[in-house]
Amino acid sequence: MRRLLSALAVTSFLVTGLPALSWAQSLPGFTLFSGVKQENQLPFRLDFGGQANGWDRYILRIPAKRMKLAVGQFAINYPDYYKGTFDQKKIEVRVKGKAVPLSEVKWDKEGKLINIFPQEPVPAGSAVEVVLSNVKNPSFGGVYYFNCQVLSPGDVPLLRYMGTWILSIN
Repeated sequence: MRRLLSALAVTSFLVTGLPALSWAQSLPGFTLFSGVKQENQLPFRLDFGGQANGWDRYILRIPAKRMKLAVGQFAINYPDYYKGTFDQKKIEVRVKGKAVPLSEVKWDKEGKLINIFPQEPVPAGSAVEVVLSNVKNPSFGGVYYFNCQVLSPGDVPLLRYMGTWILSIN
């Protein structure tokens, strides 16, 4: 199957002079020299291709094996050079494909931080998707590190590092 797809891509380029569209455009690829250890890189998907100045949906995943404790708060910070915008009314947390009811979502534009508070703690061992819909990507492409920290109920009130999503906007 891979040979067939490779042959089609090469043929497409030779016949039309244009490269075939890549299915992996909106998925994370292999990252070299990111400064983030491989075990701390979190998977994600950009539903509309991550085009500069375009509208997008970010699906930021946290694998079940990383969810060692229940989570009562998700905190996502991003770099100050990221100039995109978020619709805090279109942010959700999904577990097993179902949206978890949220008590509050706070987007601190100056602090470059999104705080998400589920009504009930997300259980340990759950695969989680944080979905950011109606995102306006930055006007200029680049690589942006979105860091995820969590707070567990009854835990010491310090955010714990969960991992980093390395987003690339074209």
